[in-house]
Amino acid sequence: MLKDKNILITGGTGSFGRKVVDYILNNMSPKKLIIFSRDELKQFDMQQVYSAELFPSIRFFIGDIREKERLMRAMHGVNYVIHTAALKQVPTAEYNPFEAVRTNVIGTQNIINAAIECGVEKVVALSTDKAVNPVNLYGATKLCMEKLIIAGNSYAGGRTRFSVVRYGNVVGSRGSVIPLFLKQSKCGELTVTDERMTRFWITLENAVSFVLKCLKNMHGGEIFIPKISSMMVIDLAKTICPQCNIKITEIRPGEKLSEVLISSDESRHTLDAGDYFVILPEFKTWEGVSWQEGTQLPEGYSYNSSENDVWLSMEDMKYLIREK
Repeated sequence: MLKDKNILITGGTGSFGRKVVDYILNNMSPKKLIIFSRDELKQFDMQQVYSAELFPSIRFFIGDIREKERLMRAMHGVNYVIHTAALKQVPTAEYNPFEAVRTNVIGTQNIINAAIECGVEKVVALSTDKAVNPVNLYGATKLCMEKLIIAGNSYAGGRTRFSVVRYGNVVGSRGSVIPLFLKQSKCGELTVTDERMTRFWITLENAVSFVLKCLKNMHGGEIFIPKISSMMVIDLAKTICPQCNIKITEIRPGEKLSEVLISSDESRHTLDAGDYFVILPEFKTWEGVSWQEGTQLPEGYSYNSSENDVWLSMEDMKYLIREK
């Protein structure tokens, strides 16, 4: 699908960005792969690994999604956009709310406008379980991001297609709680905010393959959700440091006991497609297209990390962490 195509990845120096860049460069033959981000040091570090001599298709583009003009320049001639750039730390977004809005909401609107004006074929944007029934500002901005991306199909008139991929915590990413637990383990005490807390987990490798699969199969307007495993956060702490003392603190502002990937309201227009779910757009933005695969979810169904059918054991998580 990506052979001889031009691909732009916003936030391309982040955990997901680096992994998808590595996969595309080593398994596909893009004409051009553009890394768009605002951190010059991270781009410099990536250039040491993915040099132009070894990977002539790669390009590094300093820019901020808050600036539409820079996005317009970067998207010239681009076929596909994978949008990963965001402010993602919950406490940071709570303390700096408008900064999160400027990046996650206004920045997304800039991407939509630039993609339509530059004739991009497909845009897939990454979202989070925190966008469902949000209780913190980060989740609220990602909900807005989803709504903007889906609505982008109405403005594009079929020339540019927009879809969303929504998943949970990523094993091996800098933003997960795992690096914090590993750091705390050196001091002999891990902090868990509530012993009842559960989370969805997905590996970076599975996230990358799922996003690329959705980019290939999307019609525009869908929200794709992989079927992934749950784990108790306290079990994760015990996995990382069995001998450590675990201190129960208190739930932080904007934090949930469990996460939801599909709400009961969304289930009314969601299909079970085997190893993933597809939330169909409520407003039909494309004609002559229908999802033939999948069965309608039952009324009131909710995909919740505390009520999941699939759970990671401590041995499973130990293996995943060791692989990182």
